[in-house]
Amino acid sequence: MLMYALITITCCAAIYYFWPEKKLPAGTVIDSLVVYKSERQLLAYSDGNLIKTYAISLGKNPIGHKVFEGDMKTPEGTYTINAKNANSGYHKNLGVSYPNDLDCAVAKRIGKSPGGDIKIHGIRNGRGYIGKFHRWTDWTHGCIAVTDEEIDELFDAVAIGTSIEIKP
Repeated sequence: MLMYALITITCCAAIYYFWPEKKLPAGTVIDSLVVYKSERQLLAYSDGNLIKTYAISLGKNPIGHKVFEGDMKTPEGTYTINAKNANSGYHKNLGVSYPNDLDCAVAKRIGKSPGGDIKIHGIRNGRGYIGKFHRWTDWTHGCIAVTDEEIDELFDAVAIGTSIEIKP
């Protein structure tokens, strides 16, 4: 019986990694994003309604707020999407407006650069085949990673100026 349960769990887990995710409806406009770092989730909202939840990977050192360049942390706080890059080294990306004035002041107080270039992005170019398997670990330098198909959706549905709240 235990062997049957293990085979069933293994089979279901394998199906998850190859089964396609539900896509956003065409023409969806996402007007706010919320990230729950501890849950590894990015929630997309339109007119106050939750439209889709994405499973994510974060910086290699995800607990706590980003303080300085190289700390491998994903920032926490309220920011905006400030850029879109269709020619990213990570398929496509959406820029996050980190650092803000407070982030800069904190880093300056300890004599470090706050860093920057925080993005929501796909998988490194040429490695898109990894797909959902990227979720097994936190692997970015502080960014928020989704699959290539998911960043395609977000890239089309999220406008520059969209609010993103990143919570612990």
